[in-house]
Amino acid sequence: MRRWDPFRDLAVLQEKVNRAFNEQISQDGPEAVNTRSWAPVVDVLETEADVIVRAELPGLKKDAIDIEVTSEQLSIRGERRIAESDTDKYVRMERPYGPFQRTFSIGVPVQPDKVQATYKDGILEIIIPKTEEVKPKKITINVE
Repeated sequence: MRRWDPFRDLAVLQEKVNRAFNEQISQDGPEAVNTRSWAPVVDVLETEADVIVRAELPGLKKDAIDIEVTSEQLSIRGERRIAESDTDKYVRMERPYGPFQRTFSIGVPVQPDKVQATYKDGILEIIIPKTEEVKPKKITINVE
């Protein structure tokens, strides 16, 4: 009789996932991992007045980033390119290159025509103002 171990299934699953990743890397080679699609890491904050999105995009120029906002979603697209003059000189490449796209459902009514975006030190910050109907309103209580 075997003793029940609740973590055994989890260990088996982890082993299968590791095997799948290792097979894919060995087929394409370790350098191919960097040329596949990638996505920048993003933080999304919500204040009383705005939805704020911050994306890490180090090394990209402003012209390589495209932002689209509708009343329901935000899309950030772009591409990190390898300098053609440097391609033969790399000994190791770990940073991801190529096109990327992130799309987010905003979840609250916003004002797309008043969106502001800034890009400084590799951080893209997008401020999306909420509509007036979403902003909380303080209600005063009248005493009779």
